[in-house]
Amino acid sequence: MTKIDPSMYLQNQQTRGSTGNTLGKDDFLKILMAQIQNQNPLDPMKDKEFISQMTEFSSLEQTTNMASAIQSLTESQQFSPVVEHSTLIGKEVTYPVYDEQTGEVAEQKSSIVQAVSQKDQSAQLELEDGNTVMVNDIIKVSNVATED
Repeated sequence: MTKIDPSMYLQNQQTRGSTGNTLGKDDFLKILMAQIQNQNPLDPMKDKEFISQMTEFSSLEQTTNMASAIQSLTESQQFSPVVEHSTLIGKEVTYPVYDEQTGEVAEQKSSIVQAVSQKDQSAQLELEDGNTVMVNDIIKVSNVATED
């Protein structure tokens, strides 16, 4: 009696193609190429079908590129302290002013935020009064009172 080689079992065979449940653009191209190679020479694929499939492939590729570009943009904006604190522009902030000799708080000043910049991985506010203050030093944020 002949013996069966265990490497021939289906569970030991290598899987081919994509491992996920969705088809990617490479899978689509492989299917299209297999279809073209194996078509009946007496009944070739119609031009309209071929153009339709190429249009689908082009659309798939553009959608994939757009999704990766949006993902990249989202990731770059997500961790920016400038973007995170840009909502403070136009708001009035109160911040402490320290005595240079003692290092203690001498007074509190308020000013309107004109711009937000980044310094040492943290947001820094540029104020209307010409001062700059780190976001972590802000004591209070309020809306600017408008005159009627």
